Amino acid sequence: MDVPQAALSPIKWAGGKRQLLPQLLAAQPSSWNRYLEPFAGGAALFFALRAPGAYLSDTNPELINMYRVIRDDVESLIAHLRRHRNEAEYFYAVRALNPESLTPTERASRLIFLNKTCFNGLFRVNSKGKFNVPFGRYQNPVIVNPDRLRAAHRVLQTAEIVEADYSAVLDVAQPHDFVYVDPPYVPVSTTANFTSYTADGFNWSDQVQLANMVRQLAQRRCYVMASNADVPAIHNLYRGMWIQVVPVRRAINSDATKRSGATEVIITTYPVEGAHRS
Repeated sequence: MDVPQAALSPIKWAGGKRQLLPQLLAAQPSSWNRYLEPFAGGAALFFALRAPGAYLSDTNPELINMYRVIRDDVESLIAHLRRHRNEAEYFYAVRALNPESLTPTERASRLIFLNKTCFNGLFRVNSKGKFNVPFGRYQNPVIVNPDRLRAAHRVLQTAEIVEADYSAVLDVAQPHDFVYVDPPYVPVSTTANFTSYTADGFNWSDQVQLANMVRQLAQRRCYVMASNADVPAIHNLYRGMWIQVVPVRRAINSDATKRSGATEVIITTYPVEGAHRS
């Protein structure tokens, strides 16, 4: 299923789902009421679905602020993004700014600028919650894409955008809602642990609690789809659900030749063609 470029997320996000959109769209329920995504991240599936009245949440305050600004004041954001320069000294000056001292528009502009010009487009913070990715030295990065931002603005108009832990979705989910759960993955190796989108990380205990929440939502007659790493521990954790193994290429590497192939799983609480019940 082709997805128009303008429908994609306005930012690149580690763990983003642009490459898996055809499989995710094919695995959605045949009908549903409201779309809820408690690990919004790049929200690629949301933008592809153009789901009206959606619920998007994340614990990352920079991300949530950006989506709110795109929804509420996109023209001011576009104007501010046009002021940025692709220069190392300027990049580090912007990176050093305290986001909390900025206006919402300045804060959103800072995030998008850093995302477009930092090494690998990887959003990562240290233990103090400070963005710490170096300058990417790209020749001509597209810092502002007005068409994509305006497309995102239109899709976000009716969205509820919340800074919250994933478990807050339990307060809003209703029968026949479609909940897509895309947490930080269980690492398949000690060098693949991209959980630093917030300062808190995400551990195995969180994975277990998340699986329990998925079961609670299923008992509530919600349709739940989850993504995670294709490892035995995840297959066991979601036993009794439908699991589809899908190939994927890791996007977070500046050298395209070093982006290795891998597999992930799409887990659903409802039957999907091509999936097996674990």
